[in-house]
Amino acid sequence: MLIDHEGRRPRVHPSAYVAPTAVLCGDIRVGPDCRVLFGAVLTDDGGPVELGESSIVMETAVLRGTRRDPTRLGAHVLVGPRAYLVGAEVADNCFLATGATVFNGARLGRGCQLRINALVHLRTVLPPGTLVPIGWIAVGDPPLIAPPERHEDIWAVQRELDFPGYVWGLPRLDAGSAGVPGDRMPEITRRFGRLLGRHGQDWVLDGTDPSATA
Repeated sequence: MLIDHEGRRPRVHPSAYVAPTAVLCGDIRVGPDCRVLFGAVLTDDGGPVELGESSIVMETAVLRGTRRDPTRLGAHVLVGPRAYLVGAEVADNCFLATGATVFNGARLGRGCQLRINALVHLRTVLPPGTLVPIGWIAVGDPPLIAPPERHEDIWAVQRELDFPGYVWGLPRLDAGSAGVPGDRMPEITRRFGRLLGRHGQDWVLDGTDPSATA
């Protein structure tokens, strides 16, 4: 399904294949010989999503582009089922296995491998050829790559990357702050809701332009 979002439309190379139940919404650029499989979602939430030559996005993966950080895949990238990428740049020849997650502002160098359920955190930079093992977390620049059990070590790096400030433009509420972290959720949902609500005027590109109807 191809969807117009605020006048921005998907562009799919003639040699690419997009499954009929995949969704491409807004400024989505699918390069030569790419494959986007069933149930995958590629959406422009203020920024483009670009797939380089011969890249593959498997079933139910989600790729989102933001105004601050577009999502760009290089050539010959494989994104596995249930993977989630938002505002990430992935260089050529990378492999992202089932359930891999890559957050805003992250950069993966050429030939990186994320094993099943691996996570690359906000603003993390992986040098070429980096491997993140099954279920492990990469965070920072240079990256700390560690299992979830090392939460305190991961948090020591992650905290300085400032997820709420970078993504939402809001100060963090930590221990010792007035209030608790959950107190931020009303403002976060309002801000995110306004962004997502802009999809309310989208329309499916079925050959009928709604602006031409009475």
